[in-house]
Amino acid sequence: MIRRRKQARMWILFSVVLILAIGLVIAIYGKFWTRNINLSYSSAPSVSTSRGEASMLFVGDTMLSRSVGDTMAAKNDYLWPFEKIADFLKEADLTFANLETPISNRGINVGSIYSFRSNPKVIAGLTYAGFDIVSIANNHAWDYGRDAFTDTMDNLSQVGISYIGGGHNESEAHAGVIKKVGDTNVGFLAYTNLLPESLSASGENAGLAILDETQMIKDIKLLKNQTTLVVVSFHWGEEYQTVHNALQERIAHEAIDAGADLIIGHHPHVVEDVGQYKGKYIVYSLGNFIFDQNWSVGTMNGLAVKVWLKNNVIDRIEKIPINISRQYQASL
Repeated sequence: MIRRRKQARMWILFSVVLILAIGLVIAIYGKFWTRNINLSYSSAPSVSTSRGEASMLFVGDTMLSRSVGDTMAAKNDYLWPFEKIADFLKEADLTFANLETPISNRGINVGSIYSFRSNPKVIAGLTYAGFDIVSIANNHAWDYGRDAFTDTMDNLSQVGISYIGGGHNESEAHAGVIKKVGDTNVGFLAYTNLLPESLSASGENAGLAILDETQMIKDIKLLKNQTTLVVVSFHWGEEYQTVHNALQERIAHEAIDAGADLIIGHHPHVVEDVGQYKGKYIVYSLGNFIFDQNWSVGTMNGLAVKVWLKNNVIDRIEKIPINISRQYQASL
């Protein structure tokens, strides 16, 4: 009888220890598993649910000519490049791209064998994708001369897409655009240093905002007096280089010293580094967004940058990889 009682107590003790051990294993594993789930979502694009928070989304070189244009024409589908990413683009309160092409049926090729010009039907795709503002300050803006350049501005205006970096006259080219993003007034300017000064908007003549650092400083200061934040876009740098150069850095620092709150760069066709100066972000190159340079991994993978605004300041940024397919569709 005593032996049976001892055996019973031992079985009870063993059972208690076993249950505690199993519970400990489950607790440890459960904690580890939950932590891994949180980590797995850390790089996914996020949508704001915080009151008073708003977002701006920036994507890079958007070229709708050449093979991209031929594909859209063959399919008779001018939404094609954006079909897999439009919903993502529309999540932001404001969406920006560098428009790397004139949009016109007019003009004469004054560029090179690499000149671009897009059918005005591509406007439907830009509208479908939800773009609010584009930069036209780039080295392809004048590929088909003044007529195509002014058509581009007019075609964008007709569908309510704002443009920066050029104008029908000098005043428009340097005035910038102010947008309400959530509760924050944000001003936008754009420049390029990749075209001759002769193509600058002058007086009542249409043209681009060709980079003149003295004028840029004046433009930023004037715009900062009218708005809360200033974003400056630059078409600059060296093609296919993944690290920014000294000139890009100097110009970015000058712009920030003048009052810019965010610098957005493009042109190298590949993603470059993201830096900071005086607490302000500098995105040196977003790389391609829609392009037909399908001969390298670097040119078929770009970067989207989501900028979160809260309490009238830039709260944080989010870097989101972009993939371009061989059929010229952007996707996450």
